[in-house]
Amino acid sequence: MHINVRIEPRWTFQEVRRAAVARSREIERRVPALASSHWWKEERHGVFLDYNQNAQDRTTCSAYSVRPLPDARVSTPLAWSEVPDCDPTDFTILTVPRRFEQIGDPHAGMDDAPGSLEKLLELAARDEAAGLRDAPWPPRAKTPREKMPLIVVANSPSKEAALAGLERWKQRHPETAALLAIDDVLVDSMRGRSSTWTRIRVNLRHVPEQMRPPQETPDPDDDPTREWRQYRAGRGARS
Repeated sequence: MHINVRIEPRWTFQEVRRAAVARSREIERRVPALASSHWWKEERHGVFLDYNQNAQDRTTCSAYSVRPLPDARVSTPLAWSEVPDCDPTDFTILTVPRRFEQIGDPHAGMDDAPGSLEKLLELAARDEAAGLRDAPWPPRAKTPREKMPLIVVANSPSKEAALAGLERWKQRHPETAALLAIDDVLVDSMRGRSSTWTRIRVNLRHVPEQMRPPQETPDPDDDPTREWRQYRAGRGARS
């Protein structure tokens, strides 16, 4: 979900970014069990507050753009009252035109009340005085971080096949599976040369070391980029 906030056009990019990072951190402080501002996927929990929507060269989903999914979903502006019960599959090129005719554009008045970043910049200054600097940027982050106990359980061009592999892994390791939190299972959509594929990893951070299963051969193990990466590695070694 993208939250677009109209602001007065008087702040630099760096100030807008500082405000976004400060807001993410403040929400995490207020509801730490519900929200996370940690950039690395294996360190997140609950709702991830993606401050890196405010990063250099970052693109965004414009309102009413069609998403690259089989059902042609549409990036659709919502009223706040719709958010708790909305289902992304309800908004497609077949349904959104009629919705627009019936209720108009919920974003139509967003230019009427631009907001201010002053309070958020005060939060940013407080964080910076306490030693909190800018957060990691994709993909250039080089900050040392704790290495999480991650294992790969499935690789496949088919998400359904990868999820079936995850279930087989859980059946082989039922005691370990019982200790996993929802956000310990990381389902990653990986970019290949011309399409995406699914990698499933399991974070064993909540599993005692003596109970952690070793890295096994993923099941299935159909990484469509492996041959290409091995070819490139071989060329690099020869050059």
